[in-house]
Amino acid sequence: RKGNVIGFGGRALDDSNPKYINTAATSIFDKRATLYALNFAIDTIRNQRTAVVVEGYMDVIAAHEFGYTNVVASMGTALTEQQVGQLRTLADKFILALDPDTAGQEATLRSLESSWRVIQGGAAQQRQRSQSVLTQWKTTDLRVAALPEGLDPDALIREDVARWEEIIDS
Repeated sequence: RKGNVIGFGGRALDDSNPKYINTAATSIFDKRATLYALNFAIDTIRNQRTAVVVEGYMDVIAAHEFGYTNVVASMGTALTEQQVGQLRTLADKFILALDPDTAGQEATLRSLESSWRVIQGGAAQQRQRSQSVLTQWKTTDLRVAALPEGLDPDALIREDVARWEEIIDS
């Protein structure tokens, strides 16, 4: 979150498996609690109150290269409750732009479930506090970007940046 190196990751540039290799879990690196490029995106996310979540490093790199600096990756296929909790402190609007393949669709469902658990838990805490003090409800706008078949965010941004922007905006 502050830009300090906590681990390393690599991606195969061909069809080799595994596609991604990360540092093993340590006391400071936990893939489930880490959002790739959050240190670069944090100010934009905080200012725009919007976070776009993609699956992989290359998706984030392409987005940032084209000026979409509120994009982070989940360091796995689906968002975890820890990752949603971090984003919830920065933004009110979340856009899941996961790959349009079967794995990405399954990850979208898991991400929605984990997001809902965090959002629902936050609402319960607000209800408890509001019993004794007048509080303002923090609303959350959770969206799923419908990416075209066969185009992950990296490919879509590089192929048709206007279409990426239209999909994210809508």
